[in-house]
Amino acid sequence: MKLVLLALLVALAAAAPRPEQDAETVVDEREDNGDGNFKYKFETSNGLAEERVGTVGAEGQSNFQGSFRFTFPDGNVAEVTYVADENGYRAESPLIHPIPAHALAQIAFAEEQRAKGVTFEK
Repeated sequence: MKLVLLALLVALAAAAPRPEQDAETVVDEREDNGDGNFKYKFETSNGLAEERVGTVGAEGQSNFQGSFRFTFPDGNVAEVTYVADENGYRAESPLIHPIPAHALAQIAFAEEQRAKGVTFEK
């Protein structure tokens, strides 16, 4: 749910018409050790920015953490920090609201039913 909201926010920001379409890259730093460890950072003159650090996970997967930032058409800045590892993708931002208690209860109920073998026909 949070990932969908995050994707929608990013799509909205990307689709908005902006006079800064001729933005230039002002920071572009990249480092890749060739062993699964990497880091990069970039920023444009219109305020888009991203930083990411990657490491090899316990089972050989890529783990990474970082942040990205963009400006809404009204001038407000959105910033998201995230971690992606063995425990999934976790993003944090004031723009991402927690899942409401009633939705969590419904998810728990569905998991209980699934564990009991309850199925529903379509």
